[in-house]
Amino acid sequence: MRTSMLWVEKINFPDNGDNCVYDVCFSPDGTQMIAAVGLRILVISVAEGTVVQALKGHKGTVYCCAYAFDGKRFATGGSDKSVVIWTNALQGALKYSHNDSIQCIAYNPTSQQLASCSANDFGLWSPEKKSVEKCKVPAKINACAWTPDGLYLALGLSNGTVSVRNKAGTEHSRIERSGGTNSAVWGLAWGHAPEDGQDMLCIADWGQSLSFYNLLGKQVMKDRPIGFDPLRVVYAHTHRDCEYIIVTGSNKACAIFTQEGIKVTSVAEQESWVWACSMKPNSSAMAVGTQGGIITLYEIQLLVVHALYKSLYAYRMNMTDVMVQDLLKDVRVRIKCRDVVKKLAIFKENLAIQFSDRVLIYQRDTKNEDFKYHLKDKISQTFECSLLVMCMENLILCHEKKLQCLSFTGVRLREWILESHIRYIRSVGGKRGKEVLVAGLKNGQVVKIFLDNPFPIILAKAPQSVRCVDLNLLHTKLAVVDESSTLFVYDLTSKDNDLLFQEPNAISVFWNTICDDLLSYSGFGTLNIKANGFAIHQQKMAGFVVGFCGHKLFSMQNSSVVTLEVPLSGPMYQYIQHKQFTEAYKIATLGVPINDWKELASSALAAMDLEIARKSFAKTKNLQFVRLLVAYEERLKRDHDVKPNSFLADVYAHQGRFTEAARLYKENGEEHKAMAMYADLRLFDLAQEYLGGGDSADKTQLMKRKAEWAAKINEPRAAAEMYLVAGEKLKAIEIMGENQWTDMLLEVGRKLDRADEEALNACASYLARMGQVSAAAEMYRRVGLVEKVAEMYILAKEWQEAFIIVEKHPELKKVVYLPYAQWLAEKDQFAEAQKAFHEAGCPEEAFKVLELLKKNAVEETRYHDAGYFHWILSMQYLDLARSEKCTDAERQEHLATFLLHQKKAAMYYAYNSIYRYTTQPFTPFLADALFNISRFLMHELMTETDLPISKFHVLYTLAKQARTLKACKLARHVLERLQSVRVPPSLREGLDLLCLTARGDTFTDNEELLPLCYRCSTTNPLLNPRGNYCINCYHPFVFSFVSFEVLPLVEFQLEDGISDEEALGLIGSRLPGDGGRASRGSQRDKWRETMNDDMQVLHFENDDDDIATNDPFSMKSMGYQGGNGAVAPVIVGKDALRELEPTEIIVCKWQPPLRYQFYKNLLPDMSISQCHACFKMFHTDDFVLQVLQKGHCPFCRSPPLAQERPVLADD
Repeated sequence: MRTSMLWVEKINFPDNGDNCVYDVCFSPDGTQMIAAVGLRILVISVAEGTVVQALKGHKGTVYCCAYAFDGKRFATGGSDKSVVIWTNALQGALKYSHNDSIQCIAYNPTSQQLASCSANDFGLWSPEKKSVEKCKVPAKINACAWTPDGLYLALGLSNGTVSVRNKAGTEHSRIERSGGTNSAVWGLAWGHAPEDGQDMLCIADWGQSLSFYNLLGKQVMKDRPIGFDPLRVVYAHTHRDCEYIIVTGSNKACAIFTQEGIKVTSVAEQESWVWACSMKPNSSAMAVGTQGGIITLYEIQLLVVHALYKSLYAYRMNMTDVMVQDLLKDVRVRIKCRDVVKKLAIFKENLAIQFSDRVLIYQRDTKNEDFKYHLKDKISQTFECSLLVMCMENLILCHEKKLQCLSFTGVRLREWILESHIRYIRSVGGKRGKEVLVAGLKNGQVVKIFLDNPFPIILAKAPQSVRCVDLNLLHTKLAVVDESSTLFVYDLTSKDNDLLFQEPNAISVFWNTICDDLLSYSGFGTLNIKANGFAIHQQKMAGFVVGFCGHKLFSMQNSSVVTLEVPLSGPMYQYIQHKQFTEAYKIATLGVPINDWKELASSALAAMDLEIARKSFAKTKNLQFVRLLVAYEERLKRDHDVKPNSFLADVYAHQGRFTEAARLYKENGEEHKAMAMYADLRLFDLAQEYLGGGDSADKTQLMKRKAEWAAKINEPRAAAEMYLVAGEKLKAIEIMGENQWTDMLLEVGRKLDRADEEALNACASYLARMGQVSAAAEMYRRVGLVEKVAEMYILAKEWQEAFIIVEKHPELKKVVYLPYAQWLAEKDQFAEAQKAFHEAGCPEEAFKVLELLKKNAVEETRYHDAGYFHWILSMQYLDLARSEKCTDAERQEHLATFLLHQKKAAMYYAYNSIYRYTTQPFTPFLADALFNISRFLMHELMTETDLPISKFHVLYTLAKQARTLKACKLARHVLERLQSVRVPPSLREGLDLLCLTARGDTFTDNEELLPLCYRCSTTNPLLNPRGNYCINCYHPFVFSFVSFEVLPLVEFQLEDGISDEEALGLIGSRLPGDGGRASRGSQRDKWRETMNDDMQVLHFENDDDDIATNDPFSMKSMGYQGGNGAVAPVIVGKDALRELEPTEIIVCKWQPPLRYQFYKNLLPDMSISQCHACFKMFHTDDFVLQVLQKGHCPFCRSPPLAQERPVLADD
């Protein structure tokens, strides 16, 4: 660090009063300084260092002063307990007072708010407020400081406490120093933490230490001893945003510390205590005021410590860290040293860092892609040197005339003493351990030193002291800049190292590290690039050059190295002009624009330098010229007698000189090349001139080219005709198809031979796309592709034509019937679709379609449709069970699946009514129907729980209808079950109301609602633990599938040996003469008729028991209980069948392998109807109404047969 005194002002008052400089501050523009000296306020001109005016506004000693951030006001405070606010015109504007002397003041850096601190309180003033807000403190305030954002104020107290307040004066955090009153705080300053850049408070106390805290009062770094009593702390900034701390006090100087509190040095030594210190805004100037009345302005220069090797640049950062970066790759790494860095040296992967008492050697791992350095060696010695140079295995120390070579362990290996002081030295590479140093001396000598040679070699001698020196890549040329700013370039290959040239106005010089003959030097705002001995290319540049690598140049500007891109087009063109294409190519590879590459390629080609031309064309990605040059080079290898005119003609053609190229082609007998060239140019008339008379291949080729051109210029019809003439049928058909020329396609297709299958297929394909199915089928039929013909009819939905093809070709059944089935399914014709899937042999596809439809119906809450799709699925599984290929195990599985889907279909069918009732405002169902449906579903859900049916909706409906029909016991039970069911929010209020009202009902059920088993005459409870089966005989209830009332039907089975068809013939088949057969009578009329051979007898007042005893069906119904409580089926023999009335019997005629189901209507007066497809039972009135309304069965949607009618009792 270097300091220089700008001016000094000794303050002497005539009355020999107090002349101690307690405080100084600068105006924001830096032109004016305010100093608090004794009883006066001095206004000093910063430029001249003279007192402009002495202001009198205080009756006592002035202790402090501060300038506002906008420069319009400044304030002063002193022992007279008052604060005076001055304008920048040096006029007093405002004055307010405290209860004690003013110790320090500070303006908010972002507003006009002023903080004034006294011995027992502090105040906050702003122009917007009429009064000053004051807050008490427990001890005298010695220092205050605002954060950079102006949000918080730090107060340093004499009891060793620091209080951080917000803008309103409220305490935000508190810091207490360990020394208490012995650690009175006299210096405060806000800076930035070196780790994260957050606000950090630096505290200087009379415990003679520096401490660092964040805004929350937490210590961020350890205390640093300073060895004196501090009075003032100031943060200063230098280049690269480097921040350091200045502390003044009893040391009678300004001590410089790093951000981490490490002492660097002491500057501006005085004869008395330094009370005041302030940095000039946006400057490195520092004002110092002492107790002896001396004000001095210093310029502080923080020396740049850096090192450069090719593109590797290392520099000191924040005085204790080292930053290493690759200027070309823009990668960097930071090395934390935690000590003041004195010097740096870098060479390849090695880095040397010198401190005051040691040197650390770092090395970068080149095998790893990570840009990181690790510590390799340490030299624990103190060295005095002016320059430091690094090599692979050695460290070079330079001091005046002496050079010392040290190992990395600190052992001195060799020493050179030169004739004069060393002004410049650098390592220019070489073998490991034998590197070469080049040094410039004060007497003008330039010497070269090998590390393994004790004798320096004198290379040249400049007229004056050497300022900069460099060797080129091959060490054949030497560049030297002396104190006269003159550049000298010497040829080291000559015997006497002759001077090649010299140039004026040079400060620094560097050779390019890649190109041997490329030189750069700078000076006086100008950059100069010189190649070989050619003229110089100049451009403006700030700073001076410190490195030159490829087309990147490194320039030192404002203590920082920046990377610039240098255009090298000028040197390249200079080499081209002198026909030095190899050198020009080397320059171009460093980095030139694409147009310069094109010029180099053309120039090299014109000079027949084929290798450079090929490489240059490759750089421009001109593949045509690259292929041309490669082909010509291969021809030269095969045939050394190749005519150069032929290659020249190709070059002319590629360069656009077509007339000359055609002339050369003709001279060489290569008319076909001329024709091809003009054909490529679409100059067909000129191409015709070079067409041979008998070469049909060339004519065909020319016709193709014409057709291609016609297609490109949007003449498709002409192109198609030309393609046909040229024999390119497929291309012609493609053009016709893309333009949808149906007539042309038909004409071409009918003219084509059957052997040309590819062209006919193309015609048919395009015709099919255009909707000309019949024409496409005709084309496919000519080729013999029957399957394609069928596909055409399928596309046109002409199914009858497709079926005719299937009759002739049964192997196409799946091809036709599968899309037909899918089409039917899309049309909602599922019955026909099932047959089509069956014909196609794809039952899996039918299942997939129905599964998808069923899933969508459930997701869309179309439960009626879901039940219908389940019924269709069940019937398909029944069809599968009927197949002869089906095994017994598979048949049983299919039948079980059939029954499962039948059950699910019935549940979805019933749930549709419940869902409509609970979600829609109106319902067509009566209360008893809803009651029966919900009871049916509740019992079914006891065994089937995997369906997405809401139990809540079922139970909620049952509870409401049960209360309506006076089934209060059932309602109470259902409501208790609802407590464990998730309730929809929309129905929660209704359920709560229902529960409350149900509690007042009697705990009984309406007996009229109790279901009766017509087999065993047992009255069943409404809540049946056996579900929809009799609780006594386990006989299944048969429901009417509209109102879901229990029908008076009892199922019976046939004795072994009786077939279903035989049973149908036996029912009611007793002859009229058979005795004991009741006819034309009923049990309630108490009469019966018997027929004998010679008489007819009518019996009156017969007992019911006798009738029941003589009724075969009634006798079979007596025994209803089987073993283990299982249901015992009613078995009916032939005699009993003959006694049954046909009108009382209902038969479900299931398809095999199922047997017929027989039911007896025990109440013949009740008319019951049956669907012929699904065999569901209905009250006749309900069934007729549903069929009239919908036109089909409400369950399976099958239309009624023509002969189907309700079965009445008196039929």
